Amino acid sequence: MSIKRALSVTRTEDFAAWYQAVIVGADLAENSVVKGCMVIKPYGYAIWENMQRILDMKFKELGHSNAYFPMFIPIDLFEKESVHVSEFAKEMAIVTHHKLERVDGKLVPTSPLEIPLAVRPTSEMIIGESMARWIKSYRDLPILINQWCNVVRWEMRTRMFLRTTEFLWQEGHTAHETEEEAREETTRMHDVYKWFICDVLKMFAVPGKKPEYDKFAGAQDTYSIEAMMQDGKALQAATSHYLGQNFARAVNIQFQGRDGQLHHAHTTSWGLTTRTIGGLIMSHADDDGLNLPSAVAPYHLVIIPLLRGNEGEAAVLEYCDEIKYCLPPDVRLLIDNKEDTPQNKKWAYVRKGIPLILEIGKNELANRSVYFTERLSMTMGTMSIDEFAGKITKLLLEHDEKLRQICEKNSMTRWGEDIKTADELLEALSSANSGFVLAKWGGTGENMELLDKVAATIRCIPLRQSETTGKCVLTGKEAVTDAIFAKSY
Repeated sequence: MSIKRALSVTRTEDFAAWYQAVIVGADLAENSVVKGCMVIKPYGYAIWENMQRILDMKFKELGHSNAYFPMFIPIDLFEKESVHVSEFAKEMAIVTHHKLERVDGKLVPTSPLEIPLAVRPTSEMIIGESMARWIKSYRDLPILINQWCNVVRWEMRTRMFLRTTEFLWQEGHTAHETEEEAREETTRMHDVYKWFICDVLKMFAVPGKKPEYDKFAGAQDTYSIEAMMQDGKALQAATSHYLGQNFARAVNIQFQGRDGQLHHAHTTSWGLTTRTIGGLIMSHADDDGLNLPSAVAPYHLVIIPLLRGNEGEAAVLEYCDEIKYCLPPDVRLLIDNKEDTPQNKKWAYVRKGIPLILEIGKNELANRSVYFTERLSMTMGTMSIDEFAGKITKLLLEHDEKLRQICEKNSMTRWGEDIKTADELLEALSSANSGFVLAKWGGTGENMELLDKVAATIRCIPLRQSETTGKCVLTGKEAVTDAIFAKSY
């Protein structure tokens, strides 16, 4: 490999430009002709498909079933839950007409709808309306539903994967007989997201509860996974909400209880979106491009045949196929025999973050060996084909563990504690090495405007609390609650 970099810009030079360069270099996505929307290209979508596969399997293990609900939601249905509609009103895309006609040479909308339709920003109301029809008795409960779909929220400032007008997600919606059961569901799904973000994707994140003022609109409690990116900013990676009986009352989800009386169900909702791909990039990519945990990498390894255009070419290609069939069946691989130079191919797969890159030529054929590069460290090595086949699983596990360690090490250099005063907090959050600051908070809205000075917020109240008493970092009053303060995406 030459000493040049695979990307034109580094993280330290311009983090935002570097992020875009990683997306382009890995061929993940591109901006659409529709302002604020993106085209997810095949390699980027393959990452999302692997995320779907892992989560979908976990959801089904826990008893959830997939369904699909309309993307159009009548406005009058939204109006039944006042807090919910007021929060999402400014982001809704509205369908007001259903026909186009040519007038004076221009296409104009005609035939207005009697009731305007919102293009789905979230589905609590439309799914709740169905649940109200499905549920008659406590025997019908619980209902555990998930759907994979798209969502539209009219964003003013967009960035691929992190914030787009249309994005993909899964949204779980459940209805329960008792508050206890619904709260258990909320925390169970929060634990699933923690497992997925931290253990599967190897990201550094803090699970916690959102402050009262930052809950999901209409929820009683909201839990989030707050992941730290390499620049120290927080990314809300997933959320889980206990909705109480608010939405059940709004759409009349009632059931006859064991006591013979009518009761409103207790409901939950929870979701994770394609912004997680943005989180992966900002957690693991380096100045050469993407790095991916093996669980979601479209390919675990790529084989690049070193073809010289001579009579030995067919034998090298046959050997590449032999390598393929020597490996365990769960190893995802690609043999790239396109017409291009080996160096160009290798750099392309470096940018794509494929964990292992094999270069196979006449020497490897003669020695029945493989020559490989570990993407994460860019170190190279040679093994016999049998040794490599026996060690591939271990190599991928080591890749994942190194990925986790690098992410954790970077995050801990940006972790702040022992912050006692507002001045110390503002200094920590405005420093070049700012990240997450763990400090005491009194739980009130007093002096919250101080955080505006550094464009920071309270990201969450960590589930793991120190149980110590100290002074609120914003007010100086006695406080027992630990909170995470950070800038965010």
